[in-house]
Amino acid sequence: MEFGVLGPVVAWDDAGQPVALKGPRHRAVLARLIVARGRVVPATRLVDDLWLEPPDGALSAVRTFVAALRRSLEPERAPRAKPQLLVTEGPGYALRTVAVDAWRFEQAANASASVAELEAALGLWRGPAYAEFADEDWAQGERARLGELRLQAVERLGEARLAAGLGGEAVAELDAHVTEHPWREEGWRLLALALYRSGRQADALAVLRRARAMLVSQLGIDPGPALTRLEEDILNQAVEPASVWTATAAAYQRSAGKRAQLESTVGLLRSLAVTGELAEVRRHRLAAITAAEELGDPDLVARVIGAYDVPAIWTRSDDEAQAAAIVRAAERVLPTQDHPTMRARLLATIALESRGSSAARPLEAAREAERIARTLDDPAVLAFALNSVFIQSCRRAGQSRERDRIGAELAALAARHALPAYEILGLLIRLQSACAVGDYVAADNHSAAADELAARHDSPLVTVFTRWYDALRADTPAAYWLAAERYPATAMPGLDAGLLPLALAVQAIRHGMPVPEADYGPHAPWINPVATTPDPPPGLFLELHWALIARAAKAGGDEHTLARARAVLAPAADEQAGGQSGLLTLGPVADYL
Repeated sequence: MEFGVLGPVVAWDDAGQPVALKGPRHRAVLARLIVARGRVVPATRLVDDLWLEPPDGALSAVRTFVAALRRSLEPERAPRAKPQLLVTEGPGYALRTVAVDAWRFEQAANASASVAELEAALGLWRGPAYAEFADEDWAQGERARLGELRLQAVERLGEARLAAGLGGEAVAELDAHVTEHPWREEGWRLLALALYRSGRQADALAVLRRARAMLVSQLGIDPGPALTRLEEDILNQAVEPASVWTATAAAYQRSAGKRAQLESTVGLLRSLAVTGELAEVRRHRLAAITAAEELGDPDLVARVIGAYDVPAIWTRSDDEAQAAAIVRAAERVLPTQDHPTMRARLLATIALESRGSSAARPLEAAREAERIARTLDDPAVLAFALNSVFIQSCRRAGQSRERDRIGAELAALAARHALPAYEILGLLIRLQSACAVGDYVAADNHSAAADELAARHDSPLVTVFTRWYDALRADTPAAYWLAAERYPATAMPGLDAGLLPLALAVQAIRHGMPVPEADYGPHAPWINPVATTPDPPPGLFLELHWALIARAAKAGGDEHTLARARAVLAPAADEQAGGQSGLLTLGPVADYL
């Protein structure tokens, strides 16, 4: 079941068909619960929100509305079965879902930077948010917040089009944007810039004059420094960094050969990945390797594969099929390479791209990469190799102290040799390892240091991990909702899939609450394990998944599975189940032993 509030309030079933929601007060109850974002709304509060002057029997009427909504939202639920979606908790009700178009929009708009992604996010809007509840006090704050996010997304789309050299395409939408929202100086700036980049200097200056006149006459203020500076730049024919980039790239494309272009492409992809554009990187990385192979030059192939030394903190692949293809390419070219630096890079790549594998080869590759790297005088290669050893260090429970040693060496090595991305990686590894043993003072320090470095070196993805760590520390559902909304991990599907539902489920278990129905993605087999459930794969959730297996085995009286879980978890007896991730915790492993 999905819910829509970016327009009139609606619900769609799993076939995408609208669900009958009865009358306006039924919709109001549903909308009010969506505004609450999973928190309980007392029935008495619903009464106050639905009526200015509640009639006699208002509380009973609310219960009737809820019952009708439950029949619409869970039509296949047995008569006496407990509701899973619209639930009763304490004195009120809550909607247990993550499938709301407004939340999808917010995540996509915050995470996206490409034209296509921002267009898709804005395409979710069907009209004003909570359209039929524009006059309701309880909807005002959320309507205003979502409206502001939409305006920001429109401006980010304009910025993305400009960055992609599509200034002409941006003009019409930005013109409509400032006409409807004339107080938004950023909209005026982008419109003028789009016109200027399209060769329409006079129109750009006219737009800036319109902006000045509107701001002075209607708001009594002068334009801000961004508009003033742009007007001066246009009058002075200032050259902007984007135009320098375009001209340089065009010249390089004309003069550089195919091999040089391919190697440069990998460098660009590496820089792009560090800034958070992982979806774009995934689209082009394998294509670059394939293009190198087609040229028939194994040394070029090795350089293209081995140059992508982007620090990796998460132990599940974002694209398993692509990762497997990269491993195969690296394995094919490895026998042709004698130089130790190139062999170390290829071996590290094999280990990194095999994350989550329990096969022996990736671990052997990581160890061999480290052995070779320690014979070289190349800190970047050693950092790359240590990263691969870290990725392969989640095969057994209780390895957090080993990972902490890796993180400490990485952070120190990177600090000595000005490798900020690897210094950040080392700090995040240490944050995770400190969480695993419940040392939150150390974890706080590592988190703060990682944030400070990330701010200095434009590494936005770091905040996904540090803000989710803050949610772990807060230990409330609201904190996890906030982390998912403001710092989504959508650029990293291997991390993002099922993460918020898992965090909410773990939090519910720790506090004795029922596990909500949700899409748990790759974690589903261990939320409700059965006899045929496979063993969890290696990774930072290994201890958590086995603790969930132990919990279910105990509830079902499965002594055989309990014994297996006890044997697996025993080395982590003094750690926190799930704390190894730095994102969430199920509590002490000892509780499950």
